[in-house]
Amino acid sequence: MSATTAAVPFWRAAGMTYIGYSNICAALVRNCLKEPFKSEAASREKVHFSIAKWADGKQEKPTVRTESDE
Repeated sequence: MSATTAAVPFWRAAGMTYIGYSNICAALVRNCLKEPFKSEAASREKVHFSIAKWADGKQEKPTVRTESDE
């Protein structure tokens, strides 16, 4: 079997990365859940991160943000 006819994962053939495919699958599963599991899964979906700016070679106080703050 040549390299051009070898089996390719369908997500790669669709031009996606595995992380993108995985995120879509996770969102579909979360949408299919019934309460109270759906609200528990939604609370775990939130992303928290901090941003720190630098001025004159020193780090300023970081600000904590969530994905919905943008």
